[in-house]
Order: sequence, then C-alpha cells, then structure tokens
Amino acid sequence: MKIAVIGGTGLIGSQVVKILKAGGHEAVPHSPSTGCDLLSGKGLPEALAGADVVVNLTDSPTFDEASPAFFQTTMDNLLPAAKSAGVGHAVVLSIVGADLVPDLVYYRAKLLQEDILKAGPVPYSIVRATQFFEFMDAVMSWTSDDKTVRLPATRIQPLASADVAQAVAEVCVGAPLRGTRNVAGPEVFTLDEVGRIALAARGDQRTVVTDNNAGIYAVASSDVLIVKGDAVIAKTTYRDWLAR
Repeated sequence: MKIAVIGGTGLIGSQVVKILKAGGHEAVPHSPSTGCDLLSGKGLPEALAGADVVVNLTDSPTFDEASPAFFQTTMDNLLPAAKSAGVGHAVVLSIVGADLVPDLVYYRAKLLQEDILKAGPVPYSIVRATQFFEFMDAVMSWTSDDKTVRLPATRIQPLASADVAQAVAEVCVGAPLRGTRNVAGPEVFTLDEVGRIALAARGDQRTVVTDNNAGIYAVASSDVLIVKGDAVIAKTTYRDWLAR
C-alpha cells in the first residue's frame, strides 16, 4: 500500500512513516522541505500520484485566530487533489474534545478541519488524540517564572507521541472508518499534578501553584479533554516516559 504522509517530517509524521515502512508499506513523507506545500498546493499532485491513502499531519503554525484559515485552506487544497489522484482514503489527526472547548480558537479550527473532511469527496478517518507528553514542557513554560509554575486543575489523559503515531498508522492501513477513533493515555491527571510529577522527575525546585485561570487549558472545564466510550488506551505511562 502506498501512503502519502503530509507533514511526514514532523514529530508524529516521522514516526508514522517509520511504522508504516516497518510494516512493509510504501510510506512517503511530504513537507515543504520535500517540495510539497499544502498551504499553497505546490507539489501536491506529485505527492499524491499513485497513493492509496493520504494522511494529513500538518499543523497550523499558531494557535490563534489565524488557525481556522490555515485548516480551511489546506483542506480545500488537499481534498480535491486527493480526489483527482484517485486516493481512496484520507486520514487526519485531531484532538479529543475539539468540539467541547468553544472558547479555544485552535480547537474550533481543528473541528473545522474535521467537518471539511467529513463533507469532502474522499472516504475518511479521523484519529482524535489527547495531549502529548512531549508538549507538557511547553504548556508549563507559558505560565512559569524562576520560582513558580502556575497551572489549572484541568483534567487530562495524556499519552506519548509514539502511541499516537501507532494509532494513526493502524488507521491508515485499514478501511476508512467514516468516523472517529479516539486514543488516550492510560492515566488521568489534573494538569497541575502533571507539572509536579515532571518537575520532581527532573529535580526542578520550582513550585507548582494551582491557578484555574492560568494558561489556555483553563477554559477546558470538567472532563471535556478525557475520552468517553470506546477508545484506544495506550500503555505508556507518564512516569515511564519521563524515566526514559
């Protein structure tokens, strides 16, 4: 099976390519560095030529008001080109709870991406993942100083990017879901708890202060970022990932 991995040189994409190749598939990474720019459409017909599946792992460069336009444009470029190339399955990676946090413009943008895919001309699958372990440091940096890290008690169910990549790869080689598959980590934490675990593991002496107004995840209430119902539950725990 030939699979075009758009965004195939990034954190998730590079791992997806590796997994697919190990499974005997022809996985080809595409990005602006390889001559394929989804935002402009440049190189897209060449990238999709002969592909059975396309997986779109590109992401908006910002989380602000510009993000909806990014996903609108890139999906408007991708889907007609995939249809013209005879691609039989289009996959995107989204976020658990994207439809439940309307105050986050980036989540609204991801929901827009999902809606465009669902209404498009190519059979589709959506993989929704919870927050990645790899992004926890960035989340903490947004509301930290030399002495404290301020984090809300928002409940999250984070997982390793390797487990996300595995879930995406498995969907790519299956029949189109014409729906959504959720994937999440094996443990539920509050975000401030994650901060304390991370700092302790690294010998960081800063104090985590619970502040339910701190950072972008402060607007995510209750259990909106936790998977409900059927989901793929990854095996890698946060402490094990930190220990590596």
